[in-house]
Amino acid sequence: MWDLIWSICCSSIIFIVFKLFKTYKADTFHAIIVNYFTALGVGLLVNQEPILFEELAQKTWLTGAILLGAFFILIFNLMAATSQNLGVSVASVATKMSLAIPVIAGLILYEEHLNTMQFIGIGLALFAVYFTAYKEKREGLNAELRTMILPLLVFLGSGIIDTSIKYLQHTMIPENEYSLFSAVVFGFAGLTGILVLLFKNPKTLTRLRPVNILGGVALGIPNFFSIYFLLRALKFDGLNSASVFTLNNVAIVMLTTLLGIVLFRESLSRKNWMGILLAIISILLISLL
Repeated sequence: MWDLIWSICCSSIIFIVFKLFKTYKADTFHAIIVNYFTALGVGLLVNQEPILFEELAQKTWLTGAILLGAFFILIFNLMAATSQNLGVSVASVATKMSLAIPVIAGLILYEEHLNTMQFIGIGLALFAVYFTAYKEKREGLNAELRTMILPLLVFLGSGIIDTSIKYLQHTMIPENEYSLFSAVVFGFAGLTGILVLLFKNPKTLTRLRPVNILGGVALGIPNFFSIYFLLRALKFDGLNSASVFTLNNVAIVMLTTLLGIVLFRESLSRKNWMGILLAIISILLISLL
């Protein structure tokens, strides 16, 4: 259970750092690239097994890690844009509402079973994350639909990432290779970012400002451990993957919302507080029954 708690804390820090990028005028894409190479370095330090690069090419999970790495940087940029333009809580809810995708995948692919209370808890969790990040909008329907594009893309992308991580963890990755797998994913995400910059404007690679480097390091450390501890949590026998993803995502939404109040003075409506209450109830139903 501690692995899940650490994953929740690290994931929540990610959204806060995204918000700070805008405050300190860091270049988001540059910082995200630095973040991935930082996460790669942390992964190599944490890895306890000797690294033989000729053996790495033989790993069954390598192709999945490469594809995930390329997808990571796309979704991370969408998450950053959502946090900066729509708020920390909106970015959090868009990411964590995606729990529905890996939960359904777990029930179908791995024949996982939920008792009645857990099923009710997951249902309440979906309402919880919606109400927790609910924002009053008065800009009209067209503006609201435009506003929903970023969160919708984050929702779909995050769901695909979580489902892919569970599939690779379940079918291909030995427990002693979690840190190596995470490091490889982040390494390929960083390489993808560099290729994108080279394609768009190679000169920007030489314009790394200290704030971008510091922001990338501050993001990369919790980013690595959010995935590392999630992989470890998915091995916990007391909870199936549906319950792990639900607890992880709901707790992150609740924590980031509260941090948004404390750190950025984001206000909460009555519906937001109702969402937090539902989140607490859903966590109790899933984890204690």
